Amino acid sequence: QVRLVESGGGLVQAGGSLRLSCAASGRSFSRFTMGWFRQAPGKERQFVSSIGWSSGVTNYVDSVKGRFTISRDNAKSTLYLQMNNLKPEDTAVYYCAARSPGSVYYDYWGQGTQVTVSS
Repeated sequence: QVRLVESGGGLVQAGGSLRLSCAASGRSFSRFTMGWFRQAPGKERQFVSSIGWSSGVTNYVDSVKGRFTISRDNAKSTLYLQMNNLKPEDTAVYYCAARSPGSVYYDYWGQGTQVTVSS
């Protein structure tokens, strides 16, 4: 089992920044592909970003490219999402997730952290 705990959410004005963290415990963190997802009220959960086990491959949804940066520290078993130039449409609950090697789907999910961007 892998336990994921997000932190770092909050209320910020448009144009501001937040850094989300996701602390992992349990099975070897470094073996997992990690991702960030978000869900706004009344909307489906959306992929935001992912990072491979070695940090060599990252992916972003188009709407956050150039503003968000995903990173990981395998020694600390922690995943990060640096969010700059935040916009009101970034308001959502942000979840981190872990995908086991060879798995198509994300197997483990955190409880989420709220990000609210005011205009």
